[in-house]
Amino acid sequence: MDGRGGTRGQLRNAGLAIVAAALIGCCLPAAPAVATPPRGACSNPEPGRSVVRPLPWAQDLLGAERAWPHSTGAGVTVAVVDSGVDADHPQLHRPGKVLPGRDFFLVGKLPGNYDCISHGTAVASIIAADPAAGIGFHGIAPGARILPVRVTDRETGDSGQGRVIDQAILARGIIYAVDQGARVINLSMSGGEDQKQVRQAIAYAVRKDVVVVAAAGNRQADDAGPLPSYPAAYPGVLGVGAIDISGARASNSQTGPYVDLVAPGEGVLAATRRTGHQYVSGTSFATPFVSATAALVRAAWPKLTAAQVIQRLRATATPARGGSGSPEYGAGIVDPYRAVTEGLAGSARTLPRATMPPPDQQLLATRAWWRDAAAEARGVTSMAVGAALIVTVTGGLLAAGRRRRWRAGRTSIVRRPAPHDPADPLPEHLFSQRS
Repeated sequence: MDGRGGTRGQLRNAGLAIVAAALIGCCLPAAPAVATPPRGACSNPEPGRSVVRPLPWAQDLLGAERAWPHSTGAGVTVAVVDSGVDADHPQLHRPGKVLPGRDFFLVGKLPGNYDCISHGTAVASIIAADPAAGIGFHGIAPGARILPVRVTDRETGDSGQGRVIDQAILARGIIYAVDQGARVINLSMSGGEDQKQVRQAIAYAVRKDVVVVAAAGNRQADDAGPLPSYPAAYPGVLGVGAIDISGARASNSQTGPYVDLVAPGEGVLAATRRTGHQYVSGTSFATPFVSATAALVRAAWPKLTAAQVIQRLRATATPARGGSGSPEYGAGIVDPYRAVTEGLAGSARTLPRATMPPPDQQLLATRAWWRDAAAEARGVTSMAVGAALIVTVTGGLLAAGRRRRWRAGRTSIVRRPAPHDPADPLPEHLFSQRS
């Protein structure tokens, strides 16, 4: 993770790329740009960044590639309701990876597959970026499709300092994602106000069996009590907090009953618009790790309802420092491999009925032989002990007979006094008489 992985790290990354390409059925094509922002859409777009090649700690911790033989998220659409997604990034550019989507922030029917600030691109890349040779970074569910829903052109406010998103725009974006067939919706945003239109839009998504995942927020202070967080606190929403490389809760990750799971969110690597990567922090970037895991589960277990997917994610989480159900860590750290592979109640797979194997006749014969041999040995031992006792007694009698020259002897009989009551002592003169 320090950039000095050498040949071994390069081979591992190349191997990941080959495996993922085989599983997903594609490579990373060199194709012309399709996500150039519309004229005037970005007043000051962020530049591309340089490529970061070492394996990031978050991907190393979660080990999602272990689940890829069972599920890559293929066939599942994840809506990223955010600042847009730059479909031109090399790890997001595969045809069909990023759908055109919709821009609800700007007036007109513009697509959502462009990004001015890299926030939505970073979120989408954590969910579904394709592996690439020589690059350690990859998405958790590289087979999933991304539906970009653009609702802002600024940081999405999970720190409480960004531009507040218009609730009508956000609600329209959520409803659009549901109607476009998204089975998972990622909301890397948080606010302290309960907004009626957003609440109603999320209730619509929950009724339509969509897994809705939202950030817990980054406004926590050490001396602050529980803070409200929406949309994470809405019914049916999976709220996500952030941990650092040591597994501890990020200091500003909000706490409360709306924290269902935690995921890496401090110094995690993500893609930037156009090209390259950068390290980012916040519950915004912990959320897509959980959204991607939900996509893996929905692809592997298509018959599970959204509520059952959420239950499965919680049940298979890795225990965290706060213990299960704590307001800081929720059920624990999301675990993509266990979420996909473990058989839980309500899954489509059932265990076969247990059957007793036929008895091993050779084993039974061997046990019978040893049992008979042991019984025979005990009989021989008893006979030997009895013979020894007879010899000993006979020898004693012969010795006594020789001493008496085979004359009969008499045994002295000792008369015992009659029993008496200890409380009534015997007369003193009786001690001098003989019986």
